[in-house]
Amino acid sequence: MPIEVYFPGGRKVNAKLGSFEIKTDQSVASGGEGSAPEPFALFLASLATCAGIYVKSFCDNRQIPADRITLTMDYESDPVTKLLSRMIIKILVPPDFPEKYDSAVINAAALCKVKKHLKESIGFEITVSR
Repeated sequence: MPIEVYFPGGRKVNAKLGSFEIKTDQSVASGGEGSAPEPFALFLASLATCAGIYVKSFCDNRQIPADRITLTMDYESDPVTKLLSRMIIKILVPPDFPEKYDSAVINAAALCKVKKHLKESIGFEITVSR
C-alpha cells in the first residue's frame, strides 16, 4: 500500500495510508505546535504496539485474559551517533499470570515484525514484571 505524505502547514507532516490518516508535528521547542506526536515517537510506538499485538495473540491463543497486561518500552541511544542502541520492553503481567509462560511471552514479543526490520546491532531487552 503506498503512503502519501503531505504538509498541512507549520511543521506538520501527515501521511495517508488507505483510509487512515496519521498526523505528526514537531514539538514547540523544534518549531512546531506540539499538536501531534513527532515521527520518531510514532516509530517507537510502532515497535511497542507491534510487540503488544504478539503478546495479545499469545494470550488469546491460550485463553489468558490480556486486559490486565501492559507493556512499557524505553530505549537507549548511542551518545556519539545519537542512534538507538537498545530497546527495553517490559511486559507487566498480573500476579496470577502463569509463570510457566514468562519465557514464552517474551519470545512472542520478540517476534514483532517491526523489530525484525531493524538493524541487528540494536539490542532488545524484553522482560516480564509483576
